[in-house]
Formats: sequence, C-alpha cells, structure tokens
Amino acid sequence: MAWVESIQKAIEFMESNLLEDITIDSIAEQANVSSSHFQRTFAVLTEVTVGDYIRRRRLTLAGEELLRTDVKIIDLAYKYGYDTPEAFSKAFRRQHDVTPSEARKLKGKLQSYNRLVIQVSLKGAKPMKYSVVEKDAFQVDGIKREFSAVAEEENVKGIPEFWEEVNQNGTSDVLFDLNDGVVDGVLGVCGEISENQKQNQTFDYWIGTSHATSVPEGMHSFELPASKWAVFEVHGPMPVAMQQAWKRIFSEWFPSTGYEHAGTPEFELYNRDDPSSPDLYSEIWIPIK
Repeated sequence: MAWVESIQKAIEFMESNLLEDITIDSIAEQANVSSSHFQRTFAVLTEVTVGDYIRRRRLTLAGEELLRTDVKIIDLAYKYGYDTPEAFSKAFRRQHDVTPSEARKLKGKLQSYNRLVIQVSLKGAKPMKYSVVEKDAFQVDGIKREFSAVAEEENVKGIPEFWEEVNQNGTSDVLFDLNDGVVDGVLGVCGEISENQKQNQTFDYWIGTSHATSVPEGMHSFELPASKWAVFEVHGPMPVAMQQAWKRIFSEWFPSTGYEHAGTPEFELYNRDDPSSPDLYSEIWIPIK
C-alpha cells in the first residue's frame, strides 16, 4: 500500500499549503515520482487535474470564509491567490454560480469540493488480464499534437478528436503499414509535461508506430526506453473502455501488487478494427519496476 500512501501524502501536502504558491514539482516530490507521472495518475484517479483540484479547494474555502466572516472581498481575493477582485469574482461565479457579493447576502447555494481521501478498491469479481514482458528500447515514428496538462476537460475531448482525424485522413493506415513488428499496432503516447513559452503546462500526445528506419516525411520520432512492461487487455469501444481500464489499473491493480510505475511514458496500443466496435481489442502498456 506504499503507493496509495504516497499519493495521500501528496494530497495532504496540497491541503496544508493551499494558500501558498506551490508547484507541481513540490507536490510530486511528496509522492516520490516525477511531476508528469503524478499529474497523470492524479487525473486518472480523480478525473480532475491537480491545478483544478487546488483551484476548486481554494474557492470552496473562500466561500466558507465569505459566509462566516466580514473579511473584505478584495482581501479574500488576494488571500486565495487572485491578482484582482475581478479575477476572483469571475472564478468564484464559475464554480458557485453566484458572485461573492451575492453569496455574502445568502443568495444562491455554494458548491463545495471536499478534500480528497484516496480509498483503495480491491475487487475480485471482475478479473484483469495482463502479462509482463520485457522490451529493448525502440523507435516510434508518428505525428504529435500539444495539449494542456491543466485543462483535463479539453484533453477528454481533444485527444479523441485527434484520433478521429487520423483515422479519417488515412494517417492511421500509413502507420499500420510502417509498423516493424516490435510492438504490433498503432500507439497513443502521452509525452512528458513541460512549460511552453507562455509558462503553461503542456504535453505532446503522439499517435505513432514502432519503426526503426528513416523517419517518413511529415512525421517525427522519439525513443521509448528499454523497460519491463505490464500489458493489460482492454475490451470494448473507445474511448469509454480505455478510460475505465486506466482507472481500474491505478485504483485496483497497482495498490494490490508489488509493482511500481517506472516513471517513463506508458502507451495505448490499437489494431485496425473499428474503434466503436463493442468487440474491439486494445492494450495498455505500463512500464513497471
């Protein structure tokens, strides 16, 4: 259960420092994992990004303080991390559907997001089929698109649209034809999270295939390192079956085994079948140690 305890430790750190200017790196350090891996795991388990969780908790506390004290709204804005009362009011209204002034006059209802507690769900009725394999480093060629690491709702919509575009314009067929058999299929890979020129956290999402020779024109290349992989079977249409599988892996499988995530990129593997088919077979590959 050390893995669950480390995630809970990171949550406790966030809660203890909600009013501070904390960074993703400092939060991930509490769980002893990389910031990219922590954000990915947190989003899978909670269905919300780290940034959104902190924002929601701050606005929840701000709403409580607004009702039980006479602190000026401008002071609350600064206290909870907003540069101006206008920015605070806009964010407050987006969460609570009322302005701070209306809330203080007891008009409307506040929406409270409670602090998270990770609870392990160990279920034996529905088994998870997986295998453990070892692979040397291999090259992946394909195309990539940048997504926000903060706005999870945009990714939930944007990544499936990216796949739909690739399937419709024939790029997926090209990738299947390029495949060299090291890993048989087309991969979806989340790259490392980084900060762009606007200091927004982003990541590259790749759609590619294992291909060891020269990179085709219009495509890019990266290398997945040598790893021991846990390979999980996924059955059902996209994206629902894949999303459910990810959540079970992090909430059930990892806590009940002695394995840990190795911290390098994981990927989803698809075949040529119809993505909407109820009989679709796909896989999730996770590097483990």
